[in-house]
Amino acid sequence: MAVGQNILIIVESPTKARTIRKFLGKNCKVLACMGHIRDLPRKAAEIPAAVKKEPWARLGVNVDKDFEPLYVVSAQKNKTLTELRKAMKEADALYLATDEDREGESISWHLVQVLKPKIPTKRMVFHEITAPAIKEAFANPRDLDLRLVHAQEARRILDRLVGYTLSPLIWKKIAYGLSAGRVQSVALRALVGLEKERMVFKRAHYWGVHADLLKGGGDFEAKLTSLGEKKIAIGKDFHDRSGELAPERKGSVVLLTEEMAKSIQSQAASKLWTVKDIEEKPVTRKPAPPFITSTLQQEANRKLGLSAKETMRIAQSLYEKGFITYMRTDSVNLSQAAIQSSRDCVEKLFGPKFLNSSPRVFKSKSKAAQEAHEAIRPSLDFTPPSEMKLSGKDLALYELIWMRTVATQMADASQRQVSVHLNVDCKEGKADFYASGMKIIFPGFLKAYVEGSDDPDRALANRERFLPDLKQGDTVDHKDSKVTQHETKPPARYTEAALIQLMEKEGIGRPSTYAAIVSTIIDRGYAKKQRNVLVPTFTGLAVTDLMQDHFNEFVDFGFTSKMEEELDKIASGEQEYIPYLQKFYLGNTGLRSKVESEDDKIDPEKARSIIFDHISNLDIRIGKYGAYFQFTDPNSGEIIKASVPEDMAPADLTVDSIDKIVEQVKAGPVSLAVDPETDKKIFLRTGSYGPYLQLGDIPDEESGKLKRVSIPKTIEPDTITSDMAIKLINLPRTLGEHPETGKPIITNTGRFGPYVMHDGDFRSLKKEDSILTVDLVRALEILAMPKRSRRKAAALRDLGEHPGTKNKIGIFDGPYGPYFKVGKTNVAMPKEMDPQKVTLQEALAVVSSKVDTGKAAAKSSKSTKKRAVKKKAKKKTASKMAPKTAPKTVKRTADNKTANTP
Repeated sequence: MAVGQNILIIVESPTKARTIRKFLGKNCKVLACMGHIRDLPRKAAEIPAAVKKEPWARLGVNVDKDFEPLYVVSAQKNKTLTELRKAMKEADALYLATDEDREGESISWHLVQVLKPKIPTKRMVFHEITAPAIKEAFANPRDLDLRLVHAQEARRILDRLVGYTLSPLIWKKIAYGLSAGRVQSVALRALVGLEKERMVFKRAHYWGVHADLLKGGGDFEAKLTSLGEKKIAIGKDFHDRSGELAPERKGSVVLLTEEMAKSIQSQAASKLWTVKDIEEKPVTRKPAPPFITSTLQQEANRKLGLSAKETMRIAQSLYEKGFITYMRTDSVNLSQAAIQSSRDCVEKLFGPKFLNSSPRVFKSKSKAAQEAHEAIRPSLDFTPPSEMKLSGKDLALYELIWMRTVATQMADASQRQVSVHLNVDCKEGKADFYASGMKIIFPGFLKAYVEGSDDPDRALANRERFLPDLKQGDTVDHKDSKVTQHETKPPARYTEAALIQLMEKEGIGRPSTYAAIVSTIIDRGYAKKQRNVLVPTFTGLAVTDLMQDHFNEFVDFGFTSKMEEELDKIASGEQEYIPYLQKFYLGNTGLRSKVESEDDKIDPEKARSIIFDHISNLDIRIGKYGAYFQFTDPNSGEIIKASVPEDMAPADLTVDSIDKIVEQVKAGPVSLAVDPETDKKIFLRTGSYGPYLQLGDIPDEESGKLKRVSIPKTIEPDTITSDMAIKLINLPRTLGEHPETGKPIITNTGRFGPYVMHDGDFRSLKKEDSILTVDLVRALEILAMPKRSRRKAAALRDLGEHPGTKNKIGIFDGPYGPYFKVGKTNVAMPKEMDPQKVTLQEALAVVSSKVDTGKAAAKSSKSTKKRAVKKKAKKKTASKMAPKTAPKTVKRTADNKTANTP
């Protein structure tokens, strides 16, 4: 590059642009393209008129012309492109500094295709945004790597082919709006497979004996492990489906009954306890490797409770501000400079004895580790978390990365593990009790970082279990003993961390896609998050059953993993991507032919049904308004339909819960009381969201609706008295006025349970509170408590007026991240933007497509008024035509919406 040349550098985000700008000369102009400048069309309106009638237009890929993709520039990008073209005219050279992975390479390639630069164009890559890294990348640019571009394009096209070919079939056979995906369907299969194991799981109960023993003033606990020559049966010895001892374990273990356990407990109190043998062994633990994308997502989920999507959003922000290295990587390698910085931190913070004797080097086990050069770590200055100007989740994630990286260069942890077997003679045979202890000799890296724990010191204390000094042949005193009852547990459902771990292990997807996969499964309604675990829905079961029955290879772990390997070969130049796509999609065995041949074989009625092998006569169906069941009464043969409660997981559907719902449907709505104010009956009913109360059976004349009140989960429907029913149906209840504002305080029940509300401030009632008895004094106490979650959006900045609407444009911090507010319109802020540095012009570029201005706004306003007038006239006409007598009560079933919407 000649001295004095004007250089245009393009990156993805304004935040990244601002950070890089600090490290380069005034002759370098750094602008943001705001992510991908173009993509395959997402909706029909984006398809150009010239190709709209082509059979492949909806797909966005001309499969008969070497899979030529149809790329379109989003209307939102026009202003950005104008600015880039203008800047390019004043530049002598163009440097593309997008992220170093496939996605970044693709963004750069698309920029070249759209901008068509006539000036020298180079690719500038780096894995951290620091002065040395940026200057090094600037001095040593390279050309675009078309192998990476083709690999990304092949993935994008492949995902489109799978999604847009299979999804319409699922719409037709099950329900509109559902989808299939190359990786999401495989991940969903894992969730569903585990749920089906839970469905057929049968609990088993077994007994045990625990003893509290004394020796030399020190007490310890031991548990019964064997009787005679046989081990005591524990959870792993039982068969999941039968709830009985596994056939191969029946002759080798003793299944304790309650009587046997109590007999041993009774005898143990008066018998001699002897130490049979004692074993001590040293245990050495080494620190975990530095973070890669998947392990960061897993650990942030376990330690900080962050979703994979939220983790990546925060990590992206930290990277673009220059605080950490690139966050999409599957390499555990650390540069020599990073290793030295880590070692300096260890010596300074913990002392020389905690420093490993030599630099510790990690190597990736995965064959596919190729997305970046280095693990996720702090930038080379390794600024301690306490000195960073960060707060909240940003600080927590930075500290997690910082501590994990520093721990890699710390000494091993040394522990001593002690195992003791004690004997006591019983009439049933010699009873063997086992006790274990662990002492930390030297904490090493555990002083800084313990996986899955927020507080290393507390975690270390919890790990230590001390035993008194014992020798073989010693006798110990019996202090107390107790009989314990146990039951086997069904397989644990996946957390986000566990699902990501599975995908990584099986080679499904790649680090950059894990967060999006989990998010899509939840957003599509195939699974829901309950207490940090992922629970598949009935819709998820139906879609997975259809895929397994007719397209099994596309939800097979091995097939999907092999596909990822093929795509990696394309990235490395070992394979051409067009022949691969042709083989996958075209021909007699390709996806297109497969879908066409299976279409006629799929019966929609069967596809919408889920048969439960462990519950006879039950047929779960997916309807327009959610899942409902069709149950055939074995006695009368009557077919009964009812909605499945929204919060019920498939594995939690039991014979008892079905019987309960069936009885409610058979009996019809139960009248609990008559409301004294309206003289209408109060009915107990059940819908998709659980049991609720309904006032009367004729809609109110003014609102046209029936009044319904959800029954709080703290109240069992069977226990509701007439007095309780009257109080519940008359919610909301005014408790009185707030002494400071004079505004009313009310109590009511909503989607998230019972609450009190004052001036728009909603607070959930505590477990000890009852919505029926809570009073003004208690409500004031609850309202005075600090609000820990579900806060109101905080105003961050005022950017000025929108030139079209004259409304103020503000930046707010909401529960899902920062967003722009223009009048009543909220627009999510792109993750690339920094709320503290974004300008008015950048904000306008984001909100322009969402905010109506000028004629468009006026037209919208007129349309709204017209619709309101028509609606009013229609309502008036309907009122005149209404019959004078009350209509017949419609029996509520899952076929109509009223059965599903309390």
